[in-house]
Amino acid sequence: MMTSVDTDLMRVLADPLRLRIVTLLARETLCTTHLVAETGARQTNLSNHLRVLREAGVVDTEPCGRFTYYRLRPECLTQLAGQFAELAESARTAADNKRACP
Repeated sequence: MMTSVDTDLMRVLADPLRLRIVTLLARETLCTTHLVAETGARQTNLSNHLRVLREAGVVDTEPCGRFTYYRLRPECLTQLAGQFAELAESARTAADNKRACP
């Protein structure tokens, strides 16, 4: 049986700013100040997006004095990539599974 794609995670990552944050965190662990500078987003807006990513299990936080650092959880993306890989594999054999018309 084919695994379905995690649509909740897809919705979280579909937002352009959240995808930008994930892309930045794929390169290095950053604090909110760095992410504001890199994205140009307002701090309150960025914090809301980071909360969504944290609640979805995409990022982890690390307090460091008065700053909070964010790090990407690669296993979250690996799981999603695996779901898409299963879809792609299914599509490779789909031509052999043509349903007859009534």
